[in-house]
Amino acid sequence: MEGTEIYGRRACQLVKELACAEPGQLTRFNDDLFNQVIKECTVHYSQFYELTRKMQEEGLDVQSARNADHFGMLIHHLSLLRNKRCLMAYVHKRSEVIQNLSWKVGRVLPEEIENKLSDPEKRYFKSHSSALQSYMRGMDGLDLTVDMVPPKDPYIKVRVLDDIGVTAMGDRDTNLARHSIHFLKRSDAEHYMFQGMMEELLG
Repeated sequence: MEGTEIYGRRACQLVKELACAEPGQLTRFNDDLFNQVIKECTVHYSQFYELTRKMQEEGLDVQSARNADHFGMLIHHLSLLRNKRCLMAYVHKRSEVIQNLSWKVGRVLPEEIENKLSDPEKRYFKSHSSALQSYMRGMDGLDLTVDMVPPKDPYIKVRVLDDIGVTAMGDRDTNLARHSIHFLKRSDAEHYMFQGMMEELLG
């Protein structure tokens, strides 16, 4: 790094990614930029420590002295704190979206979503989904993930967009062939609709 003008720029880019993403949607975890911000934090910490040591060796009071080294320490300290806040905002916002996915897609993520997650995020999703499933089992198997908005009618008309095959729907097997149209319970169709394998036909 050369010059204070670039301090915080990478962390700001991470936050801008969050701001530009569609609400409730995830972009691919930016490992490269995330690690660059961590590396910058390490540099700030090292510079802060070196300036502190230098002032102490010169017999200056770190708290009260107001020389160039003191203000250099302040710049590195504030830059470090700002970067940490940006990193935490990036991770926290993505974790909120991942939690919501547990309610929408169940325990298995569609491949196109899973590919956007970091390894820790994948573990977090599995852990959160397992906790949710465990809680619902304790509620005598009540499925809390369906009908998040009370429906006017428990049955909906859907068109199958992908060849799903023969699937158990309630007390019978239904052949969910591509382009076929069915009246299904909303609770049976919701997960397929979220994954883009079905669409609701309105009107």
